[in-house]
Amino acid sequence: MSEMAEAIRQLIEERGYSEESVRQTIERALKAAYKRTYGTDENAIVKFNEDMSDVSIFSRKVVIDGVYDPVKEIELEEARNLAGDEIEEGDEIDILEDPKTFDRSAVATGKQTAHQGLNETFKDSLYNEYKDKIGEIIIGYYQRERNGNIYVDLGNAGKLEGVLPVKYQSKLEYYEKNDRIKSLIVDIKKTSSGLQLVLSRSDPKLVSSILEKEVPEIADGTVEIIKIVRDAGYRTKIAVYSKREEVDPVGACVGLKGVRIQNVIRELLNEKIDVLKWDSDPTVFIKNALSPAQVQRVLITDAEKRQALAIVEESQFSLAIGRQGQNVRLANKLCDWNIDVKTVEQAAELDLSAFNTVQSAHALFNDDVTYDEITTVAELPGVDAHVAELLKANGIEQIEQFVEAFDAGTISIEGISQDDLEKVNKLISENVEFVDEEEPATEAAATEETTEDDEEEYFCPECGAKITLEMTHCPNCGVEFEFTEDEE
Repeated sequence: MSEMAEAIRQLIEERGYSEESVRQTIERALKAAYKRTYGTDENAIVKFNEDMSDVSIFSRKVVIDGVYDPVKEIELEEARNLAGDEIEEGDEIDILEDPKTFDRSAVATGKQTAHQGLNETFKDSLYNEYKDKIGEIIIGYYQRERNGNIYVDLGNAGKLEGVLPVKYQSKLEYYEKNDRIKSLIVDIKKTSSGLQLVLSRSDPKLVSSILEKEVPEIADGTVEIIKIVRDAGYRTKIAVYSKREEVDPVGACVGLKGVRIQNVIRELLNEKIDVLKWDSDPTVFIKNALSPAQVQRVLITDAEKRQALAIVEESQFSLAIGRQGQNVRLANKLCDWNIDVKTVEQAAELDLSAFNTVQSAHALFNDDVTYDEITTVAELPGVDAHVAELLKANGIEQIEQFVEAFDAGTISIEGISQDDLEKVNKLISENVEFVDEEEPATEAAATEETTEDDEEEYFCPECGAKITLEMTHCPNCGVEFEFTEDEE
């Protein structure tokens, strides 16, 4: 059995199978061959030595005087010859089998069972390894193309294959045999031949993953990617932001002389990339989103429907729109606004008196009386959604709660800086008017109480003793007096 021992060693040490999976696979293979030879494996016993270096298969037989089933039974005399005279009828003994004596078909069956078992074990092992890697980048090499789908060799002795479906391919990319392909894992599937990873070259997460590796400020959280939109193969727009005022998020992503962003562009095979700064003010953000065009002015025409007008010089109009409307279309997706681009001349023909930036901001911020009042921090226009969520999670959801805690200096929440708190307080002061509805009622009650007190309390003009309207003489000094009604 030295060959078997060597095979076991290779499976464990070289192929990386676990000891238990190898044990189960070999046991199933030997029992399959045994069953093929004897018609049953109910009495087949597989035994391994302690260090898993060797394995044997036995037939467990019942000692009987007068054998009826030679597969499961053994004559008493034969059993005593094998195991000694102490053997009695009814005992069970294990008879060593030599797999070499199994017929050819039995050996083939055992090999097939072992092969299938090892394949399933290998697929399970790979699946467990890659199931948590969805959303990560993987590198492979172009293998073949079928029906537009590209198949990628990912290694692992051909047991791990990647497929890049047509819908996940970048439109302008072209590959030849053995070309390197960096892609994003979006799904994982088991197939008859092994494991298959579904890959993508068009997913915006591919850009963010590549950018994170190129920009340390993104990896450590100094710069945050707010949103990425793509027309894969043509153009990508990336909105970035940093809570630290001294950090330029766009400059960090672009790098010195554009080195960092050029590395990303090369990975995307020269796809155009616009990196722009996110801003809580929609007019500023829309202006940034239309880069590389220079926008003169942005007006909010309908805040409720999220519609805006961007005004540009004639020379910038085609750049703002982009080829076949691509630039403004991506800007729409990035800002989640419907942006209409007009030249200065075209805008001059429109009545824009109702759409100046201040009025638009008021409409956006719900300052107009026709809109609902703002009661929670999350409803504040331009508030950082992450900050609002952290405040809410720590019991500060209402604006009144925030103002009270801010004035008392009792807000201390991990992930929220003092600068964040001051920005929220500034938004409140700019957009929220506090009305104390109870104050007039309180003043009225106080006036009424004072009036009632004035009517009930009178004093003697001579001695100052307290008197009432029903008295005709002072109870203290005895002076006589008469109450008369003031004409006024």
